[in-house]
Amino acid sequence: MDPEPAQVISINQFIDHVAQQLEAADLHYGHGAIDARSEALWLVSKQLDMSPAEALDHLNDLISETDQAKALEITQERIQTRKPLAYILGEAWLMGVPFFCSEQSIVPRSWIAELITDGSLEPWLPADGKALDLCTGNGSLAILLALSCPDIQVTACDISLPALAVASRNLDRHGLSSQIDLLDGDLWDALPEANDDNRFDLIICNPPYVNASSMNTLPAEYHAEPELALAGGEDGMDLIRRIIAAAPDYLTERGALLLEIGNEYENFKNAFPQIPVIWMEVSAGEEQVLLIQAEDLH
Repeated sequence: MDPEPAQVISINQFIDHVAQQLEAADLHYGHGAIDARSEALWLVSKQLDMSPAEALDHLNDLISETDQAKALEITQERIQTRKPLAYILGEAWLMGVPFFCSEQSIVPRSWIAELITDGSLEPWLPADGKALDLCTGNGSLAILLALSCPDIQVTACDISLPALAVASRNLDRHGLSSQIDLLDGDLWDALPEANDDNRFDLIICNPPYVNASSMNTLPAEYHAEPELALAGGEDGMDLIRRIIAAAPDYLTERGALLLEIGNEYENFKNAFPQIPVIWMEVSAGEEQVLLIQAEDLH
């Protein structure tokens, strides 16, 4: 397919044109887009100063040759660098919400986001409750929590100062700096010593959980992200062991811990066979996200 700008055509036709180029390049998706067509929509909409959802309402509009040229330049950069599109555009969308994005942190994505926005977590989030986002990275999950439950207070922490700088920009973007507290430190070390006044109704965490064997075979797009945000040790459970060990100290009596474990279902079951778990259904299935109630952690 000729990468040069074509005549003035519809947005829909041009998205098809970009999608064909991406498809032919054998890229990997999963950083905000599920396939070439959805990534092409995202890429083109950015050049039109629209959200991907807005662009869907303008598919029959014409796109100028100038905007085509800008989009095709980005397309070639995506193909040549194999970097996630979010890093090239400096922006990612999660559940319809935009986030600033840079290589200082992982690209915003998590199945936990689905559970936040569809109300599945509300039983563990009372009015005036408190939530903690461990391993917050870019801050996207903490922000979605705050937007979905404006009457709760959210604490978000991470070991990476560069990632927290990204999170801080996103808090400012959404006007949430007073509702979300950002802390730096290695998991629980970021928090004050646990006591009755410092407990959370809900702790969410999308930790580094990729096992060592899988890390070695990840596509280039994942290797563009900070390894610190992905690698979970030999069986993927290194951080999860530390999280589960100390979580009871930081949860209220009726609180809960929500963990994303991705493709590590078998490794989790082998590591924690004794813990009663509630598996939460998300678009990827029923083995990616789990919830443990405080009473089952003791």
